[in-house]
This record gives sequence, C-alpha cells and structure tokens, in this order.
Amino acid sequence: MSGQVDTLSRGRRAESKMSVDSNTTPISSLRQSTPDAASALVEFRDVCKTYDGQTLAVDHVDLAVTQGEFVAFLGPSGSGKTTSLLMLAGFEPPTSGEILIAGRSMDKVAAHKRNIGMVFQNYALFPHMTVAENVAFPLSVRRISRAECVERTRRALDLVRLGKLIDRRPAELSGGQQQRVALARALVFNPLLVLMDEPLGALDKQLREQLQIEIKHIHANLGVTVIYVTHDQSEAITLSNRVAVFNEGSIQQIAPPMALYRYPQSAFVANFVGENNQFACSIVRAGRPHSTIAAPNGDRFTAVAVGALAGGSQALASIRPECVLLDPPEGLKVTTATVEEMIYHGDHVRIRLRAPWGEVVTSKVTRLDGIEALTAGRAVALGWRPDDCRIFPAQ
Repeated sequence: MSGQVDTLSRGRRAESKMSVDSNTTPISSLRQSTPDAASALVEFRDVCKTYDGQTLAVDHVDLAVTQGEFVAFLGPSGSGKTTSLLMLAGFEPPTSGEILIAGRSMDKVAAHKRNIGMVFQNYALFPHMTVAENVAFPLSVRRISRAECVERTRRALDLVRLGKLIDRRPAELSGGQQQRVALARALVFNPLLVLMDEPLGALDKQLREQLQIEIKHIHANLGVTVIYVTHDQSEAITLSNRVAVFNEGSIQQIAPPMALYRYPQSAFVANFVGENNQFACSIVRAGRPHSTIAAPNGDRFTAVAVGALAGGSQALASIRPECVLLDPPEGLKVTTATVEEMIYHGDHVRIRLRAPWGEVVTSKVTRLDGIEALTAGRAVALGWRPDDCRIFPAQ
C-alpha cells in the first residue's frame, strides 16, 4: 500500500495552518494562524456571484486554503457553498472578485486546464466503460502512455480497494463501489486539488460513515488538497482540518472542527454545528470575556459574551446539551426546571426540562447511575459553567 500511495502522491502534506476566532483563549492545539496569501494554494479574494443581476448567491467571500488541507464547505441549501465550489472548478464565472490557484488567477483558465479532480454525488461514471476504463479516462485525455496508464490505474484502484473489479461496469457495482471508482478517477492523474460535492449524499448511513473514514485515511496518506461540500455537520467535523460555515452567501466562520464546536462566533454557527439550547435573555452588566445575564424570568447567570453587547440590550444565550448540569455543584446553579421526558439512546440519555421562563432545555447525560429517579414532573436544579455558555446579539 505504501508504494501505491507514494506513486500517487505529489509529496507529503504540508503542515496545515488553521484559525480560531474566539473571545476566550482556546486550548493550545487550536491556537494556530489563518493561512495567508503567501502560503495559500487556493484563494478567494472578495468573490461575489449574482444571477439575473440581482440574486446574490455568493457575497464577498475571502478564503485561503493551504497545500494539503482538507477544508469542508458546510451550510444549508442555498447558502453559497456549492456555487463557490463550481466557481473554483471553472464551471461558473465569478461576477466580481478573483479566484487564484497556486498564485495564478483563474479568470481566463478553462475548467479542464485547472488540474482539478472532481467527485460528484451522482458518481458521473461512463456506463459503457469498465471500472478500469473509467479510472484511466483522465490519463488517456492527457495522452499518458498506455503502460503508465495501466500502472497508474491499477494503483489507484488498489488504493480504494477495488483492484479485483477492474473489468466490471458501473451497473454491476454497488453505490459505495461506484463512489470509490469516482474517487480513484479523481486521484489517478495526481491533481493539484480535489473538489468533492456532496459525494456521499446518496449512500445509506452506515456506508456513508465507512467511506468518510476511508476518505480521511486516503487524504492523510496522499496529502492532496481537498475542498469538500456538505450540508452534514457531522461529516464536515469528521473529515476536515477546517470547516467554513456558509449562510446566505457568506462565510460565517472558518475554524478547525473542535474550535468551531466549542467557540462559535455567531448564533447561527452555534445552532447549525451540533446540537444546542438557545433562549432569549438580556444583558445586565456587559463585560469581557464574561457578562452578567438575566433570563426572561429574572434568573441571573454569567456567560461568555460574543459580539457587540451592551448593558440592557437583548441577546441570545447558547449552550450545548452536554454542558447542561443537573444538580450542579455549588455556585453553578442557574435555575430550577421541571423534567418533561427522558429519551434513552444507549450510551446516553437526553433529558428535556421545562425552564421557568417557558423554554425547553435539553441535557445530555452519559453517567446513567440513578437516572431512573428523574421521573416526569420532578423539579431539578439546573446550571452550567460560565465558560460553557455563550451570549450573542439578538437576531
């Protein structure tokens, strides 16, 4: 396997430079800088895309991706992530701004001359060709010698564990096998960059998770730069060095997965990435990094302030279910809530509680000893650590 990887690779992956934008000091492994123009393989410079002269699909996007990174474009439908990928691939022109690859502007470079491998959700395989012929196609159009074409194709298929299926046609393969063929085809010509557009979206959950791990391992071994579009936040977090969260055409935040989850910079990111409890509140005393907050019923607590917040202003509190503490230690109690229901998930229980200000707050509990005592209707103390709760300006 190592020989196959070395042949396909253009060299070991360059060390990724990742960013964290946070109002609190993150753990040391997250404290890395944003890629700059000098080190970037891919750059978006103030890129916009409009349709019909008025529909803004991509709104002033700036982005730098270094050699060897795996960056996910994550966001809901219509957020601009796929349009950004299509502009990078050369299938759509930017309305304004500039896209560069390896320091070269792509304004006048055709899609087929950008040295980019593409993997699509629908596989895009040629049905009349065998597996080997599909994978070899990018080499044949580049007029690679037959002997080298055969050798590269064999190694690429061995890399995705399809070496024994070279003579089959796409219709004879499962969905997962077809996607492996598409991945081998995207890698076989040693592209400068690989773009993946929802490549696992058509697969069932178990197979999708299996292929996520395989893609992650192939990327780690080859060191190829990957930009991966998905609406699945779990997939983005599993695969990526950094995640760019898109919403309404712009990047809301880009950061390593752990930083994105622990230190979201907007209410949208906090709510879109992972599960979250959010409820309205008001600022009693603004401060940095912590502010004093009042819930709608008057209960006060302390939390991390993010964004422009002033005393008396309305805000939105955000806290992960696993950070909601039942019967918290002294000094961490926020309020008393009523148990509404408990949902068993095997390795944890989700407890839905009605807070006195009317909102349902969910707590994720992994230590199940004594959990049976929390019956519906029981009152229980509720709280959290100040650093685990973040406050954003009201939307």
